[in-house]
Amino acid sequence: MGLFDFFGGSGPEKALKLKPKVTQKYGDPTTRQKAIQQLGEMKFPEAVGVLLMRFTITVEPLTTDADEKEHVFELIKGFGKDAVAPIQDFLRKSDQAASWALRLLGELLPEPEVIAICVDVLTHLSNHYTRDPEKKVVLLHHVTGKEDARIAPAVLPFLEDMADDVKIAALKALGPLKYEPAREPMLKLLTADETARRVQTATLTALHESGFGVQGFREKVEGLLVEPYTLDKAGAVVKRQA
Repeated sequence: MGLFDFFGGSGPEKALKLKPKVTQKYGDPTTRQKAIQQLGEMKFPEAVGVLLMRFTITVEPLTTDADEKEHVFELIKGFGKDAVAPIQDFLRKSDQAASWALRLLGELLPEPEVIAICVDVLTHLSNHYTRDPEKKVVLLHHVTGKEDARIAPAVLPFLEDMADDVKIAALKALGPLKYEPAREPMLKLLTADETARRVQTATLTALHESGFGVQGFREKVEGLLVEPYTLDKAGAVVKRQA
């Protein structure tokens, strides 16, 4: 009989049994905090997976919530590279707390590896329906402004997302990348009858940043221009001179 068996289960089993305490929103907070500390002292991936669940709930008072989450963050960091796989799995499967997962990955991995994980999750999300758009928006914001050839192809499908916030986040990511395959989808989005005004404005901004011409859509685009945007003779969206 091993040491963990003597105390009531193997290490991974003990970690999983602590999950209800870690995600307990009400009652004595010391019960939850003790479970968090116990998990932090365990050195196997299942403990990281359970600790990550603490980010999916909010407790009162908010100062306690913030302190506990920062404590969990530091405990997970202490696992080093052993935490990466559980965090990646959490990011892929959970609709919540994506920003915490990305923050942790940023502490544990070089940026190109974090981008690779983001691209992988975005590709997965583009092929699966999700009710809550927040996770997509968080991931899209994370890759915005990054120079990496893998980003644009992963972001492009989100121009057709059902949520306007996701479309806008995708446009902000795509505009500076000047990704030619995005030109026509952007123009179709801009000129579609059902496209909301704020999405149209974000599309004009992305077209301006990308430098793409509006060939094939000029007449429709001219009717949708808002200040400060206009079209130059070549058909590019430019800002009107003051």
